[in-house]
Amino acid sequence: MRRDVQAVLLILIGGALLRISLTDMYLRYVKEGLRPALVAAGAILLVVGLISAVRDGIQRRAEDPAAGHAHAPATGSAEERPAEPADEGGHGHDHSAGPRAAWLLCLPVLALFLIAPPALGSYTASRSDNVVAKPAAASNDAGFPALPPGDPLPMTLADFLIRSVWDTTAPLKDRNVQLTGFVTPGKAPGTWYVTRMVISCCAADAFARKIEVHGVAAPPTDSWVTVTGRWLPNGQTQADDAMPALTATGVDHIPTPREPYE
Repeated sequence: MRRDVQAVLLILIGGALLRISLTDMYLRYVKEGLRPALVAAGAILLVVGLISAVRDGIQRRAEDPAAGHAHAPATGSAEERPAEPADEGGHGHDHSAGPRAAWLLCLPVLALFLIAPPALGSYTASRSDNVVAKPAAASNDAGFPALPPGDPLPMTLADFLIRSVWDTTAPLKDRNVQLTGFVTPGKAPGTWYVTRMVISCCAADAFARKIEVHGVAAPPTDSWVTVTGRWLPNGQTQADDAMPALTATGVDHIPTPREPYE
């Protein structure tokens, strides 16, 4: 790879990381606690790229002392002028810097710098299994703590799923709840889910939590909504594959939240 291309790539990648991590855009890709690491990585790559670019410029001037000033007009006959040095391959040009096509490597990084991809949405969620792992509270004598008061009661999708599947006291029965997420269409016509993606570290390990919504027509795919309704157990018992639903009484459209992952 050309040395000048390497320097430019480092500068672009470092700049893209800083642009993303110094705004809320980084929350599309990683957990909030990783922001300092992103800022540090971007700054290091940017500094290394700048140092490399300066070093390569100094090295080129050292190899070609005449590059910094204009050449005087040639005088005398052809026999009196020194012969131009030829490269080792005899082609009259230097291959040591690498092919110019290497500059094409900058295009994907430049695209990332100018157009950052959005957070994961319905496309990924529709290809992810719903996950309701058995919590520790379901295995000890103390059981689950009581739900806080509120009507409707705002809940995360994780809490709603875990209480619906594993809490034998059925605390959600006859309770109005509010769930916030984006819209994912179901496989059957007219079915849809309120969805949140969950990440442990970054978007690469993301998985979906989905609640099927009944009683209200599906809003536009990937739009963010707050759904108010009641638990619909559908006669399911607590099991790994029990996926309760929600009978909605209202759907409010909301802006995309600052932190899209749950």
